Amino acid sequence: MARAYIGFGGNIGDTRQLITDAIVCLALRSELQILAKSCFYQSAPVEATGGDYINAVIEVETELSPYGLLHVCQTIEQEFGRERPYANAPRTLDLDILSFEGVTQNETELMLPHPKIIERSFVLLPLLEIAPEIFLPQWGELKAYLPNVAHQRIEKLPCRNCNCGEKDVYSQSAH
Repeated sequence: MARAYIGFGGNIGDTRQLITDAIVCLALRSELQILAKSCFYQSAPVEATGGDYINAVIEVETELSPYGLLHVCQTIEQEFGRERPYANAPRTLDLDILSFEGVTQNETELMLPHPKIIERSFVLLPLLEIAPEIFLPQWGELKAYLPNVAHQRIEKLPCRNCNCGEKDVYSQSAH
């Protein structure tokens, strides 16, 4: 079993509900277990168009390979109406594998860890909420990069009846 972090985002439709539903879809898969979920964050687009994005990050433990997890994430995106008309287009739902325990790779289809983790507040803040001491060999402690993204507009949204940021096994009834 390996630990991985998955980032969620979107800016079309009821994104908060779409992300919640996508997390439930992941929770129903026998190949992985959700260990933690961040609160939701609302942020201005970065290198993208459209309105504000809603973002969150989860921590999972999985028996899937990195490409197996990628396939699951892409399948969920498609089920939720993800279209890719052009690079960084507005989207209903985007799932990104941020890191996968013990894996570093630089391939076109899947780069691990995600190369833009340290450049985006909408990834760093929710990730550090659930893994405050996360360390990646390429960059060291990720919290050291917070000053570099301090200029990006982001707001932590109030949670609704959940244990956001707590290291509990995900419960469908909590959301």
